[in-house]
Amino acid sequence: MRKTIILFSLLFISMQSQSQTDVFNALLKTYVSSQGNVDYKGLRKNRALLDLYLKHLEKTVPGKKWSASKAKAFWINAYNAYTIKLILDSYPLKKITDIKRKGRNAWKIPFAVIGKKTYSLDYIEHKILRRWHDDPRIHVAINAASKSGPRFANFAFTTKNIETKLDVLMKQFINDSTKNKISSGKVEVSKIFEWYQEDFTIKHSLVDYLNKYSNTKVNDGAEIVYMVYDWNLNGK
Repeated sequence: MRKTIILFSLLFISMQSQSQTDVFNALLKTYVSSQGNVDYKGLRKNRALLDLYLKHLEKTVPGKKWSASKAKAFWINAYNAYTIKLILDSYPLKKITDIKRKGRNAWKIPFAVIGKKTYSLDYIEHKILRRWHDDPRIHVAINAASKSGPRFANFAFTTKNIETKLDVLMKQFINDSTKNKISSGKVEVSKIFEWYQEDFTIKHSLVDYLNKYSNTKVNDGAEIVYMVYDWNLNGK
């Protein structure tokens, strides 16, 4: 009941706002914990904010002259909003990997409507965010919908906060001992660093990248082991 009251209060405030990003931000503040756990059950009962934001995305044509910061924030928010929709449409479920439609997995389903074009999550991640915005930090910003994924941020990204927030999220992720175990002579790191190795090592070694954010300095030549990835849903 309390969340329903909060929802309608936020919905009223958001509808008065000039920025539709505030709508998504209100949703995340209400239904995502500071640890990144999502109340999918609660969201499923109160989808008004999500539906409002998705309608905004459907009508928004990304501008060719947008700054990199604006485009990056927009596409990350879009990816996250549509990931939530996908989970809600399939809920209850244990893992995002359980989702299948017409032989396609969750990331290859064309269902995300943006500017009257339809995209898959894969397309947004690999063809837009990774190709147009060559920034490995995007991997800690998009919702992996899984326990082993980086903490899902309980705020929306904006042109003003994108750079600072990405740095903070990467630092938190690398120093989270449940996701990465860092020591000077050996590191046990998330599978994300293996799956997207080319993103993290395009300019430097993986150790160099880790040292950019790690509280513990890793020695050159340290042993690197990739941890088992837990696909269980990042729900409460």
